[in-house]
Amino acid sequence: MNQSKTDPIGLLFLLIAMLTWASSFIALKAAIGPLGPMSVVFGRMVIASLCFVYFIKQFRALSFTRHDVKYLLLLTLFEPCFYFIFEAKALQLTTASQAGMITSMMPLMTAIAASFVLKEHLSKRIVIGSVLAVAGAIWLSLGAQSSQSASNPLLGNFLEFCAMVCGTWYAISVRYLSQKFSALFLTAIQAFAGAIFFFPLALWEYFTMPMNLNLEVFAWICYLGIVVTLGGYGMFNLALSRIEASKASVFVNLIPVFTVLLAYIFLNERLSETEMLACFVIFGGIIISQLPSLSKRGKAD
Repeated sequence: MNQSKTDPIGLLFLLIAMLTWASSFIALKAAIGPLGPMSVVFGRMVIASLCFVYFIKQFRALSFTRHDVKYLLLLTLFEPCFYFIFEAKALQLTTASQAGMITSMMPLMTAIAASFVLKEHLSKRIVIGSVLAVAGAIWLSLGAQSSQSASNPLLGNFLEFCAMVCGTWYAISVRYLSQKFSALFLTAIQAFAGAIFFFPLALWEYFTMPMNLNLEVFAWICYLGIVVTLGGYGMFNLALSRIEASKASVFVNLIPVFTVLLAYIFLNERLSETEMLACFVIFGGIIISQLPSLSKRGKAD
């Protein structure tokens, strides 16, 4: 599928999704302290599911092929199920800023996977820009130091990388499914599947570890369930219906930048000068990766 022009509406959806997802690192880090990680994710999925109850009758009218069911299973298995297991555990071991930076791994993996599975064009500049962003993320992780809020940042960052592997195959699945199903349905099926999947894990945490559900934690969970799940995934799913997965995934590199700013404001996390240089390397990769789209638009005009 070739698209010669950059879709401005799709880009706007992507920017909103990235800012929303960046804020999820702050919310998860704040909520996971008083509650167990699986309990937080379960609460998030339940809140999101309640928002979709009204649409169940509409969803039941949809028809599915065996191929559709396979991709829907892959979609929900990779994200939210495995994705949030890795990410929630990662945020127990590393800072929100570090975890946010590791998301820059995803574009290169998505671009390569999309070229094989979806037959999307893989340009040299997308590869070069993504590799540059990955190099910045590796630089950042190797220089990370243990602290009170990050007991094992190297392991935490590795778990966040595993989450990005899941996110890669999630993006591929959405790209296929969005040609037939609405972003509303795809976001809803993730919420329902996540609530079912994380229920026994949350129940296990309830009986094995101390819990402190207060008003602030509940507010963060509601934010994750309503704003991040509905808003973030809804925007991203809409964007993938208009923009190729390999191009859209490059915008994931904006999450680290947004996360660093939000973590500084809300969690008082600070990056060293070396870590800030790594951020600039990642941001440079974004610009290089998007140069083909910008040049094509200029020729069209």
